[in-house]
Amino acid sequence: MSAKLLLLEDDPAIARTVAYALERDGLLVTHSLLVRDARQQLQRTRFDLLVLDVGLPDGSGLDLLRDVRNAAPTAALPVLMLSAHGEEIDRVLGLELGADDYLTKPFSPRELAARVKALLRRAGNGNSNGHPAAPAATAAALFHDDETGQRISLRGQALPLTRREYRLLSHLLRGAGRIHSRDALLAAAWGDDSESTDRTVDTHIKTLRAKLREVDPGREYISTHRGMGYCLDVQ
Repeated sequence: MSAKLLLLEDDPAIARTVAYALERDGLLVTHSLLVRDARQQLQRTRFDLLVLDVGLPDGSGLDLLRDVRNAAPTAALPVLMLSAHGEEIDRVLGLELGADDYLTKPFSPRELAARVKALLRRAGNGNSNGHPAAPAATAAALFHDDETGQRISLRGQALPLTRREYRLLSHLLRGAGRIHSRDALLAAAWGDDSESTDRTVDTHIKTLRAKLREVDPGREYISTHRGMGYCLDVQ
């Protein structure tokens, strides 16, 4: 069956362009203009992925993202956020709330479609019950994230992480099984530090891999997806 997407976007022209690009790839798109309508759609239909705009006439897609992540039936749904160009605070907040990917306007519909398909592949495009696969439970069995103390343990052994490494791994854990772009990881760990680059993320991921390997030498937890980013593999 084709994957079902909920698109929350108040600009009809953008919505038509996005829906056309996604439907051309065989995806089923339900469009909502308002946050209120999107909430009603989520109650009626099981979706495989959400594409949420930030600024809406009756609220913010960030509010809906928060609700999705806090509700058991939808907590594992892949979410891609859209926002106006230059609104970095929205991007950072969205990633902190659990968004899996982010695009700023204007964007290429082809790029959006490619990112959507990548998120669906990582989620397994739904299980037999119609919900995306949720590796978070598996991650919780392997890792323990002490958010208060900013410490993470793997198989009961504390990892000697720096502050940035902790933020990176904690973000990967919250979205275990999904691909995180370098931009998303950069925002999660460095915020608005303009001196940091994609290369900085690569360097810290390399160090993280080495520390994970010291605890569990027989397994590689962080995989690279060329042109897209990194994923924490726990299944």
